[in-house]
Amino acid sequence: MTVYIPSPLRSYTGKKSQVEAEGSTLGDVLRALDQRYPGFRFRVITEQDTIREHIRIFVNEEQAWDLTAALRPDDEVHIICALSGG
Repeated sequence: MTVYIPSPLRSYTGKKSQVEAEGSTLGDVLRALDQRYPGFRFRVITEQDTIREHIRIFVNEEQAWDLTAALRPDDEVHIICALSGG
């Protein structure tokens, strides 16, 4: 499946804006990405295995609320980082 990477996390993926990954759940995909791009998962997932509060993950335009979200090989996963500042 295709995973779209937000600009703030592209330093982990060699500046790639999209990467391919495999897994039957969102958690599986993030573990696979972390094996290929060490440190990536920690920027998206907390130590308690929850999605960080400033991150949103969408699977085919539907927000995924946890790591158990089921995925299919033809799904698109979009990782979105909240912007802040003032």
